[in-house]
Amino acid sequence: MCGFGSIAFAAQWAGYNRESSLFAAGCLIFLAMVFDAFDGAAARWAKQTTEFGAQLDSLCDAISFGAAPALLMLQFAQPVGYHPRVLWTAGAVYVACVVLRLARYNVNIGDPTRPKGFTGLPSPAAAGVVASFPMMTFGPALLDTEGGQAGERVGEWIDWAAVRVLPVVAVAVAGLMVSRVHYSRHFLARGRRSAPALVRLIFMVAVIVAVPRVAAPLLTCWYAFATPLRAAWVRHIVPWFTGRPPADDLAPPRPPHFAPGKKTVRADDPHRPAPPEGPVAG
Repeated sequence: MCGFGSIAFAAQWAGYNRESSLFAAGCLIFLAMVFDAFDGAAARWAKQTTEFGAQLDSLCDAISFGAAPALLMLQFAQPVGYHPRVLWTAGAVYVACVVLRLARYNVNIGDPTRPKGFTGLPSPAAAGVVASFPMMTFGPALLDTEGGQAGERVGEWIDWAAVRVLPVVAVAVAGLMVSRVHYSRHFLARGRRSAPALVRLIFMVAVIVAVPRVAAPLLTCWYAFATPLRAAWVRHIVPWFTGRPPADDLAPPRPPHFAPGKKTVRADDPHRPAPPEGPVAG
């Protein structure tokens, strides 16, 4: 229902002005993210987890996090001069990647070897990235009225850039959804009581308090783009500067008969005991 409501507001069916309609559409996408975060826990608490419910959840996600953000992006970026074919292509690529992401998740959900977290950017997070830009543009002002003309100029520049960059951001998060990048399940990775989690929590609170208008785009883009950028830095940039191979290439290969807790002896080990001499009893 939140996805359908977001589509209806983005289409401006009720005759509201553009600003309030697109802002309401973005808010409904975030409300759908809240419901999606708790529907699985509610089903497990009520002991009503079924295959039908899992498929229904994916269909709802395709509407709320696929079709609704794509239409919101089209309506948001249309007045700035983008060619209609360019916008339509960006929206179609986004919807297709959401459907592929959900299909891959459904196929791998019962795999016992599936690692913790997500393979590829989750579709709710991608939808949050897209919806956060209209919310920032049409939401509360970046600075109070006491900021004067400087604050108004900063806000106008942010709005000007947000409208023009959103189609590019939408295509970028679409590619991350079908990628093999591993994402944690929440912002506070590595445990809620660890030092990195505490630093992330302080950063989130500081962003929300200091610049509430840009908090949603900053935090959603941080979750979407920080992980692949960090992986690319460790995998490619650091070895290029240090001249060392990546960490994965430094690990010695395990023997094919390796088993945890079992001592193995390689055939080329100089300390391997020699085979017994003499005839072998038949």
